[in-house]
Amino acid sequence: IKECLPILNNLRKQTTTSTTSENILTGIIQNVNTISQLSSFPVTIKNATSFQTANQHEQRLRQLISKCYLRIGTWEHELFNITDDSILAEIMKNYKYAWKYDNSNYKAWNAYAILNYDAVNYFKQQQQNLDIFNDTYRILIAKMICCTISAVKGLFKSIILSKVKYCLQNTLRLLTLLFEYGQYHEVYEAITEGNRTVPIEVWLYVLPQLIARIDSSKPLVNKLIHHLLIDIGQQHPQALIYPLIVASKSIVHDREFAANRVLNNMREHSHTLIHQALIISEELIRISVLWHEKWYKGLQVALEQYSTNRNISGMIETLEPLHATIEHGSTTVNERKFLDSYGNDLTQAHEYIRRFQQTRDQNELIQAWHLYYQVFTCIRTQLANITSLELEHISPRLTINCQNLELAVPGTYEPHKSSITIRNIQSSIKIITSKQRPRKISIKGSDGYEYVFLLKGHEDLRQDERVMQLFGLVNEFLLTNDETRRRNFTIQCYPVIPLAPNNGLLGWIAQCDTIHTLIKEHREKACIPFGIEYTYAREKAPHYDRLPLLNKVEIFQNVLNSFEGDDLAKILWHKSSNAEIWLNRRSNYIRSLAVMSMVGYILGLGDRHTSNLMLDRISGKIVHIDFGDCFEVAMIREKFPEKIPFRLTRMLCKAMEVTGIDGIFRMTCEYVMDVLRKNRDSLMAVLEAFVHDPLLSWRLLKNNNNNEQQSTTISKTSSHLPEQQHYQSHLSIINEEDNEHESTVGEKIQQQHNQESGQVIRAVEIMNRVREKLTGNDFHREQPIDTPTQVELLIQQATSHENLCQLYIGWCPFW
Repeated sequence: IKECLPILNNLRKQTTTSTTSENILTGIIQNVNTISQLSSFPVTIKNATSFQTANQHEQRLRQLISKCYLRIGTWEHELFNITDDSILAEIMKNYKYAWKYDNSNYKAWNAYAILNYDAVNYFKQQQQNLDIFNDTYRILIAKMICCTISAVKGLFKSIILSKVKYCLQNTLRLLTLLFEYGQYHEVYEAITEGNRTVPIEVWLYVLPQLIARIDSSKPLVNKLIHHLLIDIGQQHPQALIYPLIVASKSIVHDREFAANRVLNNMREHSHTLIHQALIISEELIRISVLWHEKWYKGLQVALEQYSTNRNISGMIETLEPLHATIEHGSTTVNERKFLDSYGNDLTQAHEYIRRFQQTRDQNELIQAWHLYYQVFTCIRTQLANITSLELEHISPRLTINCQNLELAVPGTYEPHKSSITIRNIQSSIKIITSKQRPRKISIKGSDGYEYVFLLKGHEDLRQDERVMQLFGLVNEFLLTNDETRRRNFTIQCYPVIPLAPNNGLLGWIAQCDTIHTLIKEHREKACIPFGIEYTYAREKAPHYDRLPLLNKVEIFQNVLNSFEGDDLAKILWHKSSNAEIWLNRRSNYIRSLAVMSMVGYILGLGDRHTSNLMLDRISGKIVHIDFGDCFEVAMIREKFPEKIPFRLTRMLCKAMEVTGIDGIFRMTCEYVMDVLRKNRDSLMAVLEAFVHDPLLSWRLLKNNNNNEQQSTTISKTSSHLPEQQHYQSHLSIINEEDNEHESTVGEKIQQQHNQESGQVIRAVEIMNRVREKLTGNDFHREQPIDTPTQVELLIQQATSHENLCQLYIGWCPFW
């Protein structure tokens, strides 16, 4: 370091050697390998320099000192535990010096923000088991507030200085602090002040999270969210309108009221836009589930309650809203036809139900169900024959009132660009043949292009919306890394627009087919029985699903040895016009499969059956859909838990190159996992917001996953296969009621505190599991494992016959 003094003097005096001198100094910093050595270095520079002028050379020296302090702080942060107050203060001091000497140093501000953010989370964990009247609890609260204010300051500054246009991970960290600690006046003031320094567009990318907390019970938090949404609504009404209408349809009064407050404010400056959006939303919801489908599903549920569970009160509760719907009268041709066909029978059946409620005469109930079942069978036959719908018959308002609107086409709005508005909606709507019967709907935009969507009913798309946020961030990381950018490693994303808690639009993925459909078509052409593997397994063992594990493995391996399982490989070859196209598609197939295998593993994505994987007919890329099972909920469910980290069955492997998983696939997995591990702090920020989202936490925060959801998942996939009745026998097992016990505490304030702590437990478990994956500690070895070892162990798990044979049959493990 003493040898640097002549260089410093020379740097101040000679312009011609300044760059060389700085390079030498920077080289010294990079080669110093102890904290003590590096700590004395900035002091030496400061002693040799007056910093009285603001010339270019001294500015560069300041930047050099800033780098020194940042490096010291980073080393200390990695080496030492922030549980010690003195160490935390020391690291904080170095980060402060780093941004004081160079106020435009993004890395310094970001490190300072994350340190304070981590400290807040640490103090929060420390207070979990403390009584709120305890002195230590109060001290921890004071520390948390202090660190929260510092974190807020650092996060806002990081967002301003970030090279990324809108820094999603730091914005989500800000929201987490707002939701948790915004009720403290000092934190509220810090966020309000910081918000004045960033463009309003920063918040557009976290609208789902803002809307999720629109009914916060904390007054200051509620006030801040309300003001943010008002500001967004004034400058970007097109971005806010769809998510706000979803919240306004909530059955929770406080959410509905809060959303309508913002909507009423928007009406003052965007009245026409609001009116058009409400029409579009209401009518799309109407056509997503028609009366025929509502009654079919309702009668199906009521029939099970009546005949299987003998739950008469539940049956009546299911039927009453359906009767209320038809009593309001019809508004479309389709609804009038429904009433003409079934109105009298349903009215008569309802009368029998009313008499039963008065007399408790079982004969009345039998008479009612005679009519209900008759209607049920007729609707089932009718639905099987309906493959398309005419818009004028199911929603005349969309035909008449939705021409040349001001409203943007869903999912197309971008700030500071001209809006692509709705010109009209295509008159014919196709019904996709599946259990949920989604619609393929086409909207023509003002730019002349057709925008195609999948309109879904009976499905909450808000979790898919959050997953797309995560994929967008991962794509940013992959595009900023030289190796992954050069090889075009990205995830296929598509718009997700919820219209109501159980309805929404998905961007149509053009030129794609599910793996399931492709295999079905291939086997039909080749005259191969569709479920030949499972049929063979049942011949060998009629009760295959009930066999002990060792016997299952034996039968499973016997099946694999008896059939080639090269359907997908042949599909890729037959659908390619020449070898060059085939080679390109195969490479894209392998890379896209590997990218999503790694990202899906970090996310804990389950239920990867063949109907949730699509293949692009042109590029050959694999596209994933349906993200209902995240954070390993499929692994911890009671019946048919999944034991594999991602889908890597033999059919997928045989479609790869001659080296199989040991070529492009393994290399891609290692590159992608390396990028994910390097960006773990950012990923953790996004996933933490995901886990704590109040609209989604019901899926994540229970160890026993919602059994009805399990039933739906398994019945959806099983319905594609032959011998459906056999598979449906699984449902009775999975439909067992989940009896959970919640402890209660006497004092109300302590009870509320304990309930909040209990809610956090599962979230902490999830985040700890994600952290283990991103640090190489997921296999619980003595030392963290490197990326190649981690990928190897994951591939072993995914291809293990022992794991695959335990999956439910609708997952198609033989493929």
